[in-house]
Formats: sequence, structure tokens, C-alpha cells
Amino acid sequence: QGQLVESGGGSVQAGGSLRLSCQASANTYSSFYMGWFRQAPGKEREGVAAVHTGRGSPYYKDSVKGRFTISRDNAKKMVYLQMNSLKPEDTAMYYCASSGYGLVIPLRATGYIYWGQGTQVTVSS
Repeated sequence: QGQLVESGGGSVQAGGSLRLSCQASANTYSSFYMGWFRQAPGKEREGVAAVHTGRGSPYYKDSVKGRFTISRDNAKKMVYLQMNSLKPEDTAMYYCASSGYGLVIPLRATGYIYWGQGTQVTVSS
């Protein structure tokens, strides 16, 4: 069964940093895109960052560019999200996701077929 497990969430003050990790299993680590999404209470899920695991090309939501960095370790089937200069508006549940091989727009949820349970990130002002 497919499995993605996130870790690294927590509570920090504005300006702080967190590093999220996602451990994929053999059948859930995509050779296409792995992504991080987030959902705040009362809001829709949004794409934060994604990486093409083959090329290593990263994609970012505009509001996190320059603050967040996505990386991957193909051998370990791990994806990371380094989050610096965190802001209260970054508060959300963060989900790791693995794409299928059809039409995928990196920061759009529709192309992703496996999802983790999420890890909470809370940023206080």
C-alpha cells in the first residue's frame, strides 16, 4: 500500500525555521514530481513547492520563493522542505504528495495520487 510519512512540523515564532521531511515507500516515490502542499483552516489546499525528481527542477508558490527550499534524495526516497523566515500566514497543515505520470502541473493537487497524513506547522507572531 502506498505510504508517505511527513515529519518535522512544530511551533515556531515568526522569523524562525523548520525542516519538513517526507519518507516515501518504494511504490510511492514518484519518478516525476514530489510536492509539498498546505491547508489552513477554512482555506483550500495549495501547492507550496514541488520538485521533478529526475531533473531536480524546483517549483515554488510565489509567496514562499526565497524562503523555502525543496530538495530530494532519490536513493533514500526522501523529500525535504526547508522553511526559513517563517511568517504567521505560513501556519497550516503541510502534506507531502507524489504525482502520477499523466498531466501534472507541479503546484496543482489534481495530478498527485498519493498523500501523506500531514504535519502541522504553527508560526506565532
